[in-house]
Amino acid sequence: MTTPTPLSFDARPLTEPVDPKDVTAFAREMRARKGGGVSAGTVIAIIVISLMLVIAVPMVALGIIAGVRSGAPVVGLPFLLILVVIVIVGVVLFFGYRRSRVTRYRLNRFASANGMTYEDRVDDPPLPGMIFSIGRSRHAKQLVRGHSPRFVEFGNYQYTVKSGKNSTTYRWGYVAVKLDVPLPNIVLDALGNNGFGSNLPASFRRDQRLSLEGDFDKYFTLYCPEGYEQHALYLFTPDIMARFVDNAAELDVEIVDDWLFLYTKREASTLDPSTWAWLFGAVGALITKLDQWARWRDDRLAAASPARSFTDAAPGSHALPFAPPAGMLQPPPGVAKQGRRLKRGGSWITVAIVVVFAVGWMVLQAIR
Repeated sequence: MTTPTPLSFDARPLTEPVDPKDVTAFAREMRARKGGGVSAGTVIAIIVISLMLVIAVPMVALGIIAGVRSGAPVVGLPFLLILVVIVIVGVVLFFGYRRSRVTRYRLNRFASANGMTYEDRVDDPPLPGMIFSIGRSRHAKQLVRGHSPRFVEFGNYQYTVKSGKNSTTYRWGYVAVKLDVPLPNIVLDALGNNGFGSNLPASFRRDQRLSLEGDFDKYFTLYCPEGYEQHALYLFTPDIMARFVDNAAELDVEIVDDWLFLYTKREASTLDPSTWAWLFGAVGALITKLDQWARWRDDRLAAASPARSFTDAAPGSHALPFAPPAGMLQPPPGVAKQGRRLKRGGSWITVAIVVVFAVGWMVLQAIR
């Protein structure tokens, strides 16, 4: 099998020097796109910094002065340390803000140089992938979108999960590829990026696992809805399996509705040219094979669709010289209800942790 030719792209905007004036102008343009409003996060940051300047800094300065005048400089030492911390935090925030503006500007220029578009942020992106319906404070940022030959979106996504008084923020890089027709919900859990168990945010029932031929199972665990095993074999022909193994073995894959998602725990929209080369290569290798997926149909929909009669000739037309088949020639595009979503299962890791704690608690009680 021939290896796909690597895609060439212009990576210069990611690394070449930028003019600070252009960065500032781009920041104004992005604010104008949002209607000129200021985000809640920016307002909170301004309030916190203002309070620090108006209250904290003068109080610390007075403490230092009081310590010096009292003849015991040690008294003012804690205040001096607090002042140093405030200055360090301020410097870190300033350079972080500056770096963020430069990153957004570079990505916008990179998108333009390669025939794509840039979107700074989308709250609650309306995508059907598994990571997009979990937690709260969901948003995608630094979106780079291609529109030809099919829609492809590269982005960074995060959401927050609250457990009691604690909150954890999860971050993902993703690639979303629009397909021609809806397909069964299929997940490829890449084994190369797993640690102690799967790194996916959802677990699936073991009876939905499907083993494929060759070495594919060494790289991915494939899940498909019960009853759709033959459909998965139709979609994942040996040449397509080879493309996934050769180009996406470190990426988790989800097919849901008419979307193909590639997930990674690192940033997908980044200033690193090698990451873009990797993702462009993976997408380029896969989309050349997606046309054959457009021919897939769910035969369950044929029985559910009303029969279309071809025997009644239209007024003024001639009768057909043969007996046409009754009903539709093929099922309509779409997926029957039972194939649209995989059935979720419990995580064995969570169960194991609970069992260990329970056994430990019983042992402690027995010792007492």
